Amino acid sequence: MKVDTHLTADWHQIPDHIKKLESEGYDGAGTAEMNHDPFFPLMLAAEHSQKIELHTGIAVAFARSPMVLANLGHDLNAYSRGRFTMGLGSQIRPHITKRFSMPWGAPAPQMKELIQAMRAIWANWYDEQPLRFEGKYYNHTLMTPAFTPENKEYGAPRVILAAVGPIMTEVAGEVADGLIIHPFSNEKYIREVTLPAIERGLAKSGRSRDNFEISYTPFLISGKDEATFAAQKAAAKQRIAFYGSTPAYKNVLGVHGWGEMQIELNAMSKQGKWKEMGELITDDMLNVFGVMGEPGTIVAEMKSRFGDFTDRTSGGFTFVDTETRVDMVAKLRA
Repeated sequence: MKVDTHLTADWHQIPDHIKKLESEGYDGAGTAEMNHDPFFPLMLAAEHSQKIELHTGIAVAFARSPMVLANLGHDLNAYSRGRFTMGLGSQIRPHITKRFSMPWGAPAPQMKELIQAMRAIWANWYDEQPLRFEGKYYNHTLMTPAFTPENKEYGAPRVILAAVGPIMTEVAGEVADGLIIHPFSNEKYIREVTLPAIERGLAKSGRSRDNFEISYTPFLISGKDEATFAAQKAAAKQRIAFYGSTPAYKNVLGVHGWGEMQIELNAMSKQGKWKEMGELITDDMLNVFGVMGEPGTIVAEMKSRFGDFTDRTSGGFTFVDTETRVDMVAKLRA
């Protein structure tokens, strides 16, 4: 199992931080599209590292056109000497239309077409295939030598897709190189819904699971002392409540008979009762959506519950000291 972690959002600290992550044995470092751009920091990380893999986890796909993404992917992969993976996610309609002011279609078909369009652009650049992609959402039929990258040695980056529902997961299996399973998922949902959807997608594209990478990180709730444990537990409750309020995630709760809670959480979110929402999350729910216990038990439980389908995971392990963190990373990779 490969182990990733998150890159610091402070650009001034990135050069030292990425070197530290390499020294601690991490396989990859990623950025998320939250309150900063997810691509620019990875250029700085590439400059100050040698071997660690770099990825967006995730960048919002529908906030950009396939051509913009193709250029970003090319530049980062070329500059990092083949170490970049583009992780994409759809976000939800209000964010796309109201925050990014971009059009919203049917998300799964649009995502499939977006990835196919990027691949058509890259095929033009690297394989000199004619650029003639004409779809429902995207059309790319113009490319001249002046706009074709010249540094083609490392080719196109890998593309992985974040998904929760079975339709988007199937799209990942069909057109992407891997899947980022949302942390709000859980083992029962993954085995009953996610993994079969991946297989359906792979079958459509005539590919096997051997060349498809699954990344999954459950909520990790632990601590070197009681205060740290309590803080981690409270934070996990708030995040689970936040995700649980999303209508699209109701079925994730539903496999455990908690579907009605989504309606309650959603209503509370509209009233701004964020703290109260977290109080609805029980210890039983924490143990379903995460791994909770003493630091020494975390790695073994992660491997036992998820190791047969997880190719890589993410562990900042901020709840322990550096020596223990390095040991946990090594044990996960073993």
